[in-house]
Amino acid sequence: MFDRFNIVPRWIIFTLDLCCSAFALFFAYLLLNSFAYVMINSTDFSRKLLVVLIVNTGVFYQLKMYAGIVRYTSALDSVRILSSVSLSVVFLFLLNTVLIALNYVPLLSNSLLIAYGLMSFLLLITYRSTVKLFFLYIKNMKVTRRQTVVFGAGDIGIAAKRTLDHDHNSNNVVVAFIDDNIQKVGKVIDGVRIYHTDYFEQLILQGKVDELIISSHNIPIEKKANIVDICLEQNIKVLTMPPVNRLINGEVTPGQIQKMRIEDLLEREPIKIDNQSIREQLIGKRILVTGAAGSIGSEIARQLGRYSPQMIILTDQAETPLHELQLELEDFQKNQVYHAYIGDIRDKERMHALFSTFKPHYVYHAAAYKHVPMMENHPVEAVRTNIMGTRLIARLSVEYGVEKFVMISTDKAVNPTNVMGASKRIAEIYVQTYFAHLAQRNALLNGDGKSYTRFITTRFGNVLGSNGSVIPRFKAQIEKGGPVTVTHPEITRYFMTIPEACQLVLEAGSMGKGGEIYVFDMGKSVKIVELASKMIKLSGLIPNKDINIEYSGLRPGEKLYEELLNDLENTLPTHHRKIMIAKVRDYDFETVEKQIDLLIKTAKNQNEREIVLKMKELVPEFKSNNSIYEELDKKKKKPLDL
Repeated sequence: MFDRFNIVPRWIIFTLDLCCSAFALFFAYLLLNSFAYVMINSTDFSRKLLVVLIVNTGVFYQLKMYAGIVRYTSALDSVRILSSVSLSVVFLFLLNTVLIALNYVPLLSNSLLIAYGLMSFLLLITYRSTVKLFFLYIKNMKVTRRQTVVFGAGDIGIAAKRTLDHDHNSNNVVVAFIDDNIQKVGKVIDGVRIYHTDYFEQLILQGKVDELIISSHNIPIEKKANIVDICLEQNIKVLTMPPVNRLINGEVTPGQIQKMRIEDLLEREPIKIDNQSIREQLIGKRILVTGAAGSIGSEIARQLGRYSPQMIILTDQAETPLHELQLELEDFQKNQVYHAYIGDIRDKERMHALFSTFKPHYVYHAAAYKHVPMMENHPVEAVRTNIMGTRLIARLSVEYGVEKFVMISTDKAVNPTNVMGASKRIAEIYVQTYFAHLAQRNALLNGDGKSYTRFITTRFGNVLGSNGSVIPRFKAQIEKGGPVTVTHPEITRYFMTIPEACQLVLEAGSMGKGGEIYVFDMGKSVKIVELASKMIKLSGLIPNKDINIEYSGLRPGEKLYEELLNDLENTLPTHHRKIMIAKVRDYDFETVEKQIDLLIKTAKNQNEREIVLKMKELVPEFKSNNSIYEELDKKKKKPLDL
């Protein structure tokens, strides 16, 4: 009933405030007269009351004392009340001063004025606080109230607590704070005690936790993951708060207290990169990003803007996403020059026009087809985009004097079991052998080894939230009520956040001398069925009860475990602990060039089986899995001597 109680009109609040002023003057009179009511002269009191009410009417109106909602009284309202009462007292004191100067009797004695000010402030605060506590008490009487613990007793945590208190559509009651700060432990905020985080499990055993709100963003990732795992095991709902920079005017709204994302649990310790080295290389340069409208390309473009290049050229064939990206980047970094260039990396004339117009110094090649089942069904497009497109951009980079060409590859290029992975491996082979060929030719002609394009390859696994990633698919399935489909109970994948992957791409690109394949530390592999189960729990549901998990079988070309290195490869460390150099076998450039020419010619004939067979000859470790092309592994010719 009280939850639906309407907010009273402002004139009622204004009237109540004036009534409090009247009572304050009356109690001040009683106090100075030792509570002897008979000693109060009603005529004199009425005259003084009339003047006080007139003064307060003007002051309260000007300072908008009536504007606040009483049930949501805050510290800011207290300051407004104190200011109003103080201004009224000062005005009355000045009025007394004027009367004395004109040889009139002062309106109020100084002692009465002080007593009135104190009483007025006390009454105005008391009635507001009483209303606020009354509504809070009514809210806490709900039978279905959810006992909530807030992790982090900082400003955001306190704001979250007060937001829940004021939200009458919420049935959350904050029963405890937990915090790692020893200086805060044992203290009380708004009547709620702060406990150490080690006491959290004890609170659970006491049955005091239905929900946990994580408001701190400085928690060690492992500790946060452990606490969330405990909550999910106990069917405790986990919510999270946005960082301070995403709060509007530093205030929290109920809608900002959201369910924790799986991405928050899969993140790792922030990486450290050599920003100065990257800046020295990129400042004042023109940089081309292919596939800029994609998840990786767009993030690379965002991060490049930090290093003050002369221009960032964004190219993609997807019109709308490219336009939206340009608008976003121009809003985000207003002083940086971005140019959106619509074009297909397979279109020789269009790409020639791009390079001749802008003459980029650096190329970040992120354009690729990367959906495994789609490329298994369309190997022609895998060859045309991932191989032919890469070769065209690489050749143009050399022709127009690009300093560095950084190619984004994938862990699926290692011992590929699908067309997509094999096409990316062939692209890797091409840029490596092309660089070796250029270096050898340059050494013979010039002997300085400096004036040719440096080709660098970066290889990493799945990125969280990228286009086609399993996580957005699981989210959509959960929102629809399930089932959540996993291909196999034992399938695992490596995961990395998009910003982290792109940071490492920039770092690897800056340290590369040419010809390297950089492999990123992807951390621990994640079992996909456990990922699905955790996502269901984070949504406040129970796996295989509220939402079923079903197995659909491995998709064409899919394998259970992704690898980052070929069996014949090993790695060398770099100065960055998360970046290693893969040692791969050498190939002959002329042979690779001829075989790629033949492969592209075969693709033009649309003969898919012949295309895949030639890819297997070029990449002997390419063995199809769960695919119609498995039989070709038996027919495959002897591996080429590359």
